[in-house]
Amino acid sequence: MTTELKAGNEKLNRLGLDKLDYKGRPSTLCSGCGHDSITSQIINVCWELGVDPQHLIKMSGIGCSSKSPAYFMNRAHGFNTLHGRMPSVTTGAMMANRELKAIGVSGDGDTGSIGLGQFKHLLRRNVPMVYIIENNGVYGLTKGQFSATADVGQKLKYAGTNELTPIDLCLEAVSSDCGFVARSFAGDAKQVRELLKAALSYNGTAVLDIISPCVTFNNHEDSTKSYPYGKAHEERIHDISFIESREEIQVDYDPGTTQIVQLHDGPIIQLRKLDEDYDPTDRGAAMQLLEEAHAKQEFITGLLYINQTRQTLSEIHNLPRTALADLPSEKLRPSKEVFDKLIGDLLA
Repeated sequence: MTTELKAGNEKLNRLGLDKLDYKGRPSTLCSGCGHDSITSQIINVCWELGVDPQHLIKMSGIGCSSKSPAYFMNRAHGFNTLHGRMPSVTTGAMMANRELKAIGVSGDGDTGSIGLGQFKHLLRRNVPMVYIIENNGVYGLTKGQFSATADVGQKLKYAGTNELTPIDLCLEAVSSDCGFVARSFAGDAKQVRELLKAALSYNGTAVLDIISPCVTFNNHEDSTKSYPYGKAHEERIHDISFIESREEIQVDYDPGTTQIVQLHDGPIIQLRKLDEDYDPTDRGAAMQLLEEAHAKQEFITGLLYINQTRQTLSEIHNLPRTALADLPSEKLRPSKEVFDKLIGDLLA
């Protein structure tokens, strides 16, 4: 992909589309909801990268987060599944047509509670998609009950005090050997944007857990899922820049200043280390960092783990380059002669 604009018209991307072509219906979420900020970045990134809306599928489950796909890319295909069932439906869609690009939007309840099993098996299969978790620690659509990611001791007006240990969805993803795991904060637009670009260019399941405050039920200063906490305690493990594929340019620079992660199709992620001497290709280090952050109630953001050695589900099953949806019936089902032989062998 490139972001080259048509000569003389900087309002159109390389597909000749205006940014308005990447917008959806007006949001019905609460004013100030972090989900709307994430939607804005999805629109910006897809327009900049020149993602073809007609080759994109928008998938979701149930919850405030799962309403978000209605608010971006109205030219794209979309499917709002049952609660927690988005991973299996997306798996089927991507197996039928591997030429599609998939963005799934879920929430901490949709992913961490009823959908946790489906989430884990999606990661195990490495289905090519961007999996965005809009994480606010509550069930916002059903009046603010605690979700599986709520902090221990968190107090809510209508739900009382949470006494259960939270599930760290990034830790779950890393432990399942998901090849791209990142965490960000809806209030950090630049980081969200760069991580989205990298996730869209990754060949496999890319999980992006974005703390997205619920301004109605869970925006208290003592909540790690709030705007005040996020702005005061966000600890970036690096600054991230996504650089698209271009013709090779050779340069000289001092070693150790940046860490370069090469993606499959040419683009790179450039990481500039801040306070942490951290290697995102080290799975053990990623798990240790998340465990330490949990113990200290630190809010760690950035690219936590990346692994490009895993095969995708399509590659594991040796699917043809032509999408199954485009193959003629004689290529998809056995002939009568072959079928009769199979039956005969079973009966023999």
